[in-house]
Amino acid sequence: MKENPARREFVRKGACGAAALAAGSWLNSGSSGLAQAQQASSAHGITASKEWQQLLTPEQIIQLAKIGNQRFVSGAPIERNYQEDIRATKKAQYPVAIVLSCIDSRAPAEIIFDAGIGNIFNARIAGNTVDPDVAGSMEYACKVVGSKLVLVMGHTNCGAVKGAIDKVQLGNLTQLVEKIYPAVEALSNFPGEKSSHNPQYVDAVAAKNVQLTIENIRKISPILAELEQQKKIMIAGAMYSVKNGKVDFL
Repeated sequence: MKENPARREFVRKGACGAAALAAGSWLNSGSSGLAQAQQASSAHGITASKEWQQLLTPEQIIQLAKIGNQRFVSGAPIERNYQEDIRATKKAQYPVAIVLSCIDSRAPAEIIFDAGIGNIFNARIAGNTVDPDVAGSMEYACKVVGSKLVLVMGHTNCGAVKGAIDKVQLGNLTQLVEKIYPAVEALSNFPGEKSSHNPQYVDAVAAKNVQLTIENIRKISPILAELEQQKKIMIAGAMYSVKNGKVDFL
């Protein structure tokens, strides 16, 4: 397949391993080997195509996310033309993943993973919790559009987690932070001060909340649970550091 210059991917020239091989194989069907796959990629991203979405495995998508985050942290993001992104996606979109993340202004998934427009769905809610509406969005992303990775991403110094620890009572926020209480209760044996003023405790609760949210996704959505059992998708977790920009996959 000949490379389409109107599309943009978030693999940078020099990316290595299975992810680059996968990207190269659809960018240039005549290519073989890592060197040719790298040559097919470029410093200018292109949005994911249907062919690329179908070709990539969940494991390769995670690798792409890790590579993108490395670019973000190192200050070397892909050069993007968002007007080209808009033109390339005006008729259809083929995101490879859906990220469930917090509304925190410091944690925008598309920027953190250097993904640009059209490559990932991003569902955002304080505390990155799941309910039927969010699960329905994930079902649309995976079952209808073809995304292969559901990534629940918490972050350090999370205000929603602090609210759950402090049992905040404030309008609709009360019932929202109640969804995070199970993570607080699960860390009753935390070896240290169990307070919203203890950063280590707050981050431990946030990571536990990611784990419990993944479990809740499987309970709420039989569709996603079945897709995962069939190995058509992966449901994974990660923590983003607001201190240094790094994403650690759990």
